[in-house]
Amino acid sequence: MYRLTAGGNWKILLPLSLPMLRLLWLFAVLDAVLLLDTGMLFPRESSSRELKELSGLWVFRADKSPNRNQGFERAWYKSRLAETGPVIDMPVPASYNDITQDSTLRDFIGWVWYEREVVVPARWITDEGTRVVLRVGSAHYNSVVWVNGEKVTEHAGGHLPFEAEIGSLMRKDPTRPCRITIAVNNTLTLETLPPGTIQHMNDPIKYPDGYFVQNIYFDFFNYAGIHRPVLLYTTPKVYVDDITVVTDFLDNTGFVRYQVSVKGAATATLKVTLMDKDGHCVASSNEASGVLKVVDVKLWWPYLMHENPGYLYSMEVHLMAADERSTYEDVYALPVGIRTVKVTNTQFLINNKPFYFHGVNKHEDSDIRGKGLDWPLIVKDFNLMKWLGANSFRTSHYPYAEEILQMCDRHGIVVIDECPGVGIKDIRSFGNASLAHHLDVMDELVRRDKNHPSVVMWSVANEPAAEMQPAALYFKTLITHTKALDPTRPVTFITDSNYARDKGAPYVDVICVNSYFSWYHDPGHLEVIPIQLNAQFENWYGKYQKPIIQSEYGADAVPGLHSDPPMMFTEEYQNAVLRSYHDIFDQKRKQYVIGELIWNFADFMTAQGITRVVGNKKGIFTRQRQPKAGAFILKERYWRLANETGRLPPWTKYPCSL
Repeated sequence: MYRLTAGGNWKILLPLSLPMLRLLWLFAVLDAVLLLDTGMLFPRESSSRELKELSGLWVFRADKSPNRNQGFERAWYKSRLAETGPVIDMPVPASYNDITQDSTLRDFIGWVWYEREVVVPARWITDEGTRVVLRVGSAHYNSVVWVNGEKVTEHAGGHLPFEAEIGSLMRKDPTRPCRITIAVNNTLTLETLPPGTIQHMNDPIKYPDGYFVQNIYFDFFNYAGIHRPVLLYTTPKVYVDDITVVTDFLDNTGFVRYQVSVKGAATATLKVTLMDKDGHCVASSNEASGVLKVVDVKLWWPYLMHENPGYLYSMEVHLMAADERSTYEDVYALPVGIRTVKVTNTQFLINNKPFYFHGVNKHEDSDIRGKGLDWPLIVKDFNLMKWLGANSFRTSHYPYAEEILQMCDRHGIVVIDECPGVGIKDIRSFGNASLAHHLDVMDELVRRDKNHPSVVMWSVANEPAAEMQPAALYFKTLITHTKALDPTRPVTFITDSNYARDKGAPYVDVICVNSYFSWYHDPGHLEVIPIQLNAQFENWYGKYQKPIIQSEYGADAVPGLHSDPPMMFTEEYQNAVLRSYHDIFDQKRKQYVIGELIWNFADFMTAQGITRVVGNKKGIFTRQRQPKAGAFILKERYWRLANETGRLPPWTKYPCSL
């Protein structure tokens, strides 16, 4: 190899070794990452950080004034909420819709108000070197937050966290409790994600005065409220604000390229230590960025692909800094899984091995609590997925709780991480304002989830009107931006468009297709599935030469409803649909189909309508997590697919051993 020097002479360069090329690639990738101004590290206790959970009962009031704006007009945030009018108890985290017997609250659209008074440890107040941060895991969809009557932050969009530093406000009057007020509005417009419209019914013969409805373009209930934990946490004045890791390996050596962002001081001393599961140091550094080399690396593998799936190291960042007043020490530990992801035109590779998605689509949805974070439900769902032999799921149709992704990291469940871009059907939702918000949401999503080894692909939308002309520039911009945020993961969006008219497909790395042959199309005619599904795959691959995931398929089944010969809505019909799809999957997965995700894991609630009997019944489990007949068909198939890899330890060869 030769290089032209500044003096115009040619200099002979020695060939670079493979390890050196890997390191150069890691540096190039992390340098290419579009870094955001601030981090959003998951709050973790350490020797320098404390947490105070605010889950439990909050005071609640819905603003049922005609314009839904009375709370702002009368400044409800300036006094206790109970002094403004009638209030009720409301659990947090939970959707408010199914908590009471009031149907108007179940279907309420507009502002609702939450309040909680908190007493914090005295040292949080007296130590001005301590930051106190208020964090909301998610609230649907727009939120405004006050502390002791003073606005501290606002946030547009649900499903993602937001926070504000409130220590200075608490110190203004340290003798009184900290009163937190959060107003949340679930109204959807053409510029929100997901989009929607408000329709006013002005016919006095048919509707009462001021009557309006929220129109939505997605098939799940528009649950609202504070859905994930609210908490206070502390850091020192000088603190670790963000960490970004990119991983690779060569032979038995792992590489962890990292970058640590520090806030509160121009300079700080850092000690970065990577430890294995037994707490032994395997690599360390004193730099804010660099590459940690791990000898005899234990890779992060998906469930059922390796006898030791979900292996995580712990990267502990220890910060020391000082100013003229004090010294500061901060400690933060980040779980790290070392793995690679690559896509060819026919395969999806994890750690250079072909990976086949046999998994599910889900919803954050359950009785009473709606979309509220619920640990018993989360653990039950993971047990069911592992019983089923599922190795993956898609976060349809919005980002799931961070706690769920942490479970995926530990259990080796692979995730397609989807933003709330569902129901983009109106041409007005492809405008500049909508695009700007969509880009912001992807910024927040990647910032939150970039370090999860379980997350292997970003999905920027579900079933948009991708055949519309404005969609071409919209999705080109969106996908290009997402790849700049994270060059290490492929990007997709989920389509149900005609392959020839789809404007977004040229820009994605993986084609994800939803289809419901013999259900929404040719209902009741099972015989069309093989013809139409085969043509679907051949057309998409023939045009784009990219690997394909069947990202949705299925049929509604009312549990306990039977018919032979099969009829729609019976368990037998759902079984027949699954078997017909599986026959074609088995043909095409030997070529370019890289995955299949059933719609849906469990029945879920929807808006009321003539096509839905108390929700969507396409689940292979009921909403209460009891299996339908289709669950056993899927279990048998998924375990067979897993066993075909030949990489399972003996005790997982048969599902009965679970």
